[in-house]
Amino acid sequence: MPDDLKTIRQLLQQHSSEAARAAHQKFVPGSREKVYGVRTPVLNELAARFKSGGFELAEALWKAGALEEKILAAKLVGRMAKKDPERALQLVRLFAQNIGNWAVCDTIGMQSLKPIVATHREAIFALARGYNRSADPWQRRLSLVLVEWYTRYKELHPAIQQLIQPLEKDPEYYVKKAVTWINKNFEKGK
Repeated sequence: MPDDLKTIRQLLQQHSSEAARAAHQKFVPGSREKVYGVRTPVLNELAARFKSGGFELAEALWKAGALEEKILAAKLVGRMAKKDPERALQLVRLFAQNIGNWAVCDTIGMQSLKPIVATHREAIFALARGYNRSADPWQRRLSLVLVEWYTRYKELHPAIQQLIQPLEKDPEYYVKKAVTWINKNFEKGK
């Protein structure tokens, strides 16, 4: 186990609380991962503190598997994405294979690639198209979350609509919520 991972696990344990654990269980129901019970501001501080651990630390955190470790992994990728966009995209593909809840899904989709949304639009849309018809509901949700940032640009609405269309009658609750979210963003821009 890398030293940074060991240190992070100790810090997660130190900053955990029963109240935060209960909040996670309430707002992220059905999560299969271990939950430390650490609030988001602490995770943001850890992402800033350990960004020098690089993509290797992000991958180790992801493989460690606890909810906060996965969220921290996604946040770390976002802090390094500009340095190596291809590696960031590669890790998002890896992470997308094992998403178990909306919190992890949305952190990946909204934070991991945020620094490169302007420069790697085609690659991000390609990822979204690849996940759009997946049998995995979290990948289907991710297909929309990945492009949420682009809803502010009317010229990209048709491409986003192509991603929404096959999911409009999706039976999965969190996919439906993503469709509603994106459609509300479209309405804001009118």
